[in-house]
Order: sequence, then C-alpha cells, then structure tokens
Amino acid sequence: MAEDNKEAPKIFIDDDWKEQARREKEEADREAREAEEAADHGPLPGPHIAEIIQMVTMQATIGLGGFRDQNGQAIPPNLEYAKHYIDLLELLQNKTRNNLDDQEQRMLTGTLQELRMAFVEVYQAMSQQAAPPPPAKK
Repeated sequence: MAEDNKEAPKIFIDDDWKEQARREKEEADREAREAEEAADHGPLPGPHIAEIIQMVTMQATIGLGGFRDQNGQAIPPNLEYAKHYIDLLELLQNKTRNNLDDQEQRMLTGTLQELRMAFVEVYQAMSQQAAPPPPAKK
C-alpha cells in the first residue's frame, strides 16, 4: 500500500535551453557582422611611393633594434639586416632620381639620413659593449 501512495516521478523537460542557445547564436552572429563592418574601412588608397619608403624603413628599424616582440621584449639589433634595408632605400633613391616630387624626395632623403645616423649609433653602442675593458692600472 505504501507503494500506491508514491507518486510517479515527474519528468521536467527544459525547452528554455534551446531558446537561450538560439539567442546566443544570434548575438554572436550580430557581433561578428559588426566586427566585419568595423574592419571594412572602405577601399585602400592608391599606391604611393611613401608607402614603399615606410615599409622598407620599418624593416630597417627592426634591424636596428627599434621594436619589441609580442611579449614586450626588445628585439636585438641585427646590423646586417638593417644595412640591407638601408641599402634598399638608397637603391630606390638612385633609381627614382629626378622622378620624385620635392616632398617625396625630401622624405626619402631625410629617412635615409636618419637611418644612417641610427645605424652608426647602434654600431658604436654594440662595439663598446663587445670591447674588452681596459687593463687596470697598477
């Protein structure tokens, strides 16, 4: 008789999770669309010599130890690498002589001058670090 008084177990069906999953998916889709729209800044500007100068300058600057890696650690100088990109800018200057407007020529000339001075500074600093200390006086 005691068994007759027991109620059958109630089965609870939770359909709300489906609705919640649908809402979360819609929200994720909306965020993805918004991110894509934000990333689309319109058409790229036309090519310009300044872009080439900036790209090569960036590589030379990396070679001079002017950047940090993704962990925030300074990238050590690589003078051979830096010299290669400085030489590329010099080649660009020679090949475009008399074909650049005044602003482009000033940009290229000024950039080369700054990179060369930075190269000398880094070279001297590295030479001083590598040089053995002078002998102690007796």
